[in-house]
Amino acid sequence: MQQEWSALGTSVVLRVTEPITAPAARLLVEQELAEIDLACSRFRTDSELSRVNAAAGRFVRVSELFAEAVDVALRAARLTDGDVDPALGEALVFAGYDRDWELIERSGYTCERPPGVRSIRAHLRRGWRAIELDRDRGLIRIPLGVQLDLGATAKAWAADRCASAVHEATAGGVLVALGGDIATAGTAPPAGWRVHVTDDHRASPHAPGQAISIRGGGLATSSTTVRRWKQAGTTMHHIIDPRTGLPVQGALRTVSTAAANCADANIASTAALVRGADASAWLERLGLPARLVSTDGRVRHIAGWPAEVRRERAAA
Repeated sequence: MQQEWSALGTSVVLRVTEPITAPAARLLVEQELAEIDLACSRFRTDSELSRVNAAAGRFVRVSELFAEAVDVALRAARLTDGDVDPALGEALVFAGYDRDWELIERSGYTCERPPGVRSIRAHLRRGWRAIELDRDRGLIRIPLGVQLDLGATAKAWAADRCASAVHEATAGGVLVALGGDIATAGTAPPAGWRVHVTDDHRASPHAPGQAISIRGGGLATSSTTVRRWKQAGTTMHHIIDPRTGLPVQGALRTVSTAAANCADANIASTAALVRGADASAWLERLGLPARLVSTDGRVRHIAGWPAEVRRERAAA
């Protein structure tokens, strides 16, 4: 049983093994995503994230949900030595990602550089290490000049939370996909969860890519080819290189990674895009199955990712 709708600025896909649980499962996912949006959205003036950014330099009391989201983001930064940095909000604004993605689409994928902004590298040097989070007391402080952004990890973390919530409530198998971030919980169907891995999660099953089955854990795809726009004639995208504060210009265009949960898979796939040519060796050392697509379209599988079957052989 599959249901589809939109939330958090992306597509939502919900599959359950027990059709009778589908209405309750959708309600749980909708409630979870609404709470996460109110806590973590960079585009809502009433979100906790906006309140924290507005209070830069001071400690702010936050909910346990928001503190958990920040904790996941800081863990991502630690695991990747800062390649996935939640202190890149200003860099995203500088690049033109200053509003909800649907509004950028409506504008014809064009953005204007904020007036008077020349460079943000001085702020970026402080990065995630300057963020102070006290989960026990429910307090957070970000330094002056830094804007927190949880977009690199929040959707994958949300997918994990949604899948767990549905499984706990229904005891059935469940898959939740938020864009290219896929989480599962419970027992999968006999043939596993069928997934089409490609650059753009919105593409049809016939688009170039690979069909695979997963039985558990998480799967994430990060790509520089999907959320793209023009700013002053330059093509931009949403994957920021913390070393430059600009969109990544590397050897890879898309990375798909499997891990024990979606958050970890997403951390690895995003960091791999930032690392570029060094990503394969890093993922191999971690033992994370991955599918890497270079900027010229070449595909490489590592750490046990299944081989692709040619279409003509599959039809034979």
